[in-house]
Amino acid sequence: MSRARAARRTRSYPAIVGASISADQLTAKLSDGREVSVPLAWFSRLLNATPAQRKTLEISPGGYGIHWPEIDEDISVKAFLD
Repeated sequence: MSRARAARRTRSYPAIVGASISADQLTAKLSDGREVSVPLAWFSRLLNATPAQRKTLEISPGGYGIHWPEIDEDISVKAFLD
């Protein structure tokens, strides 16, 4: 296995400690102090959801993802950083 491949397998990600969503962006506050935003256009279920459905989000207990129960969508911290 190459070093690059081994590094990708062992890479750890910061936890999501907060999240917010607007009409066109999803923002995650990370445990390392960063705030990272991505366009909703990357996630068709979120883009097509109602504003009320978007606002109903849950951060996973370990902080490694966000879940929207009303639309059955899950986004990992990895989606923000890779």
